[in-house]
Amino acid sequence: MTDWTSKVLNAIDEGQDQLLELCSQLIRYPSENPPGDSREISAFIIDYLKQAGVSTSIYPATEKMLNLVSTLTTAAEQPSDKKLIFCGHTDVVPAGDLSRWDFDPFCGDIVDGYMLGRGASDMKAGLAGLIYAVALLSKLGVPLKGDLSLLIVPDEETGGHLGVPWVLERGLITGTAAVIAEPSGPLNPTIGQKGSCWFEFTVEGTPGHGSLSPVVGESAIVKAAKGIDALQRLWDIKPDIPEEVKEIIRISQDYVKQREEYGTVAYQVFDHVTVNIGTIQGGTKVNVVADRCTIQVDSRVPFGVDYRDVLDRARSLLLEAGIESEVKGFGFQGNANWTSPEEPVVSDLVESICEVSGEEAYGVLQWASSDARHFRTHNIPVLQYGPAELSTIHNFNEKAPVWQIIQCAKVYALTALKYLGVEEDTQR
Repeated sequence: MTDWTSKVLNAIDEGQDQLLELCSQLIRYPSENPPGDSREISAFIIDYLKQAGVSTSIYPATEKMLNLVSTLTTAAEQPSDKKLIFCGHTDVVPAGDLSRWDFDPFCGDIVDGYMLGRGASDMKAGLAGLIYAVALLSKLGVPLKGDLSLLIVPDEETGGHLGVPWVLERGLITGTAAVIAEPSGPLNPTIGQKGSCWFEFTVEGTPGHGSLSPVVGESAIVKAAKGIDALQRLWDIKPDIPEEVKEIIRISQDYVKQREEYGTVAYQVFDHVTVNIGTIQGGTKVNVVADRCTIQVDSRVPFGVDYRDVLDRARSLLLEAGIESEVKGFGFQGNANWTSPEEPVVSDLVESICEVSGEEAYGVLQWASSDARHFRTHNIPVLQYGPAELSTIHNFNEKAPVWQIIQCAKVYALTALKYLGVEEDTQR
């Protein structure tokens, strides 16, 4: 009887140079979004999988944005009805000011134990692990009892509308569970996310000559500043936290206090509405009293608060500040969501981390939002786990620890074996 666990893990150890080279190659494709163009990196991935005997279906959301689905279909004599989806995105945020990088952001080099480059942590190192694991399971001929699908999407960094939800809404892939290779702690996959409530409002003023302000004209920017100050009180909304998530919130707060750079204060965001004034656009010229100002706000919503109630409270706070303005939601809109630690895919992945690392592992919540919410909307249990140097995500000098890239690839492969099962009496 073949010991597939040992065979797969040994193969990853022996092929780690190939895994790291795959990661380097992915980083060398500058798939920044915006502008968004996944054609070149998609062609590379399709060819890589083809060489491992894995075919890929291409679903273009636009001419330049390609969704890829590759499935290892079970050939088991007694197949399972389980279908596991491995999901990753090819797009990365723009590199920004190149003069502020200590290296070429698309070099894909390994230096001092780190993979360097834009997307190393978010999330091409994790994506490489998923691709490598699927290709390896195919080449080894592992007799999985259920289907293993690889979903690679081109759009996550600008809202993801052309990626995961686009594919799921069209029924282009089905699954009973999913793993997303988004960055996480090496021992702590994220099993839930806060909700999001992005909104904007526009304040009107009365223009006038700048030399006569404030006695002539009414500045829309000054009025908007009062609104900004009033909106800080969104933090004071009291959540009615459901009993079933109180414990995971406590666990996540303790985790953040111990592990995160700003943990001594950041733990508070799990049970509060956060308020970030993201952009301010107002005025026409320095010597003209501003007649209009538009503010965009990124608010994250905890369990026990509905994002629509946040919008209503924002309207009330602005009115109290003397601002009559339409508050319009846009972008990320949705409530906090999670996958129970009792779900098989969660317990299987956490168990895999423990086996590979030799340390205790457990799931935590994430204060940001992600594509995970779309899987949960379609009743697909999902969690996130991926290699990362968390402080460098969306930052200059992005990098990911090499040891984590290798560990995550092992965890992905082992999770597939555990969740889908292996036909034990088959000899390959």
